[in-house]
Amino acid sequence: MQDRLRSAPPLIEIASVPNLRDLGGHRSVDGRVVRSGLLYRSTELSKLRGDDLAAFAALGIRSVYDLRTAAERSAQPDRLPEGTELVVVDVLQGLPGVAPAQVLQLLSDPKAALEAFGSGRAVTIFENAYREIVRLPSALDGYRVLFSDVADESNRPALFHCTTGKDRTGWAAAALLLLLGVPLDDVMDDFLLSSRYLLAAYQPVLDRFRELGGDPELLMPVIGVRRQYLEAALDEMRSRFGSIEDYFETGLGLDARVQAALAAALLTAA
Repeated sequence: MQDRLRSAPPLIEIASVPNLRDLGGHRSVDGRVVRSGLLYRSTELSKLRGDDLAAFAALGIRSVYDLRTAAERSAQPDRLPEGTELVVVDVLQGLPGVAPAQVLQLLSDPKAALEAFGSGRAVTIFENAYREIVRLPSALDGYRVLFSDVADESNRPALFHCTTGKDRTGWAAAALLLLLGVPLDDVMDDFLLSSRYLLAAYQPVLDRFRELGGDPELLMPVIGVRRQYLEAALDEMRSRFGSIEDYFETGLGLDARVQAALAAALLTAA
């Protein structure tokens, strides 16, 4: 794993946007490399201002795809450089119950968090949510918009994000990298990096949770990711659609022509 991590795209250091990464740099099974500077992923962008906003603007991002719910967008609206287009693609619209979009409100209430996440329930919640991310009609609609837009040069460079940049965003990145031929082990390693990059950002939350009498270990499956999460999404994808190409064609309605356009745009010779 360490050898693969050394070749993974580095974190882009903008303090108010933890887990901001370029998808470029990964190598596909045919030897080509995902182009850098065309597609990014991140957490929500509500805190961009001053030097951070200027650093973000320097990336030259034309289009930002917000995968969050209406409630999340209302609570923390994105702040974008002038001229950057915001596209809303609410992939969890209508999802009932506790989902990745809703659990963060429990991080300051140890008693409620224990009731919701104790005895391994957090992992089960997220495994189920990842299956919804693959099968929910609004998710299929949202990812269709995202990937069809990214195939169009006029929308690039582009960035997609949710609240923490790990679940809805994590599936989008994993699905696209798999379509581009990046090996599953490398995709999994890239997916798991969210835990590393988010830990520092959430340390104040963990410290406060401890001060309130909670056990921070209870929150680790919530603020980070687990291998089981992506495995659940992949299992759902395979059982419903077959291969990753079938997911794009049958699930998202993006045929071989669009898939080829994505590969032509995002892959280059080594």
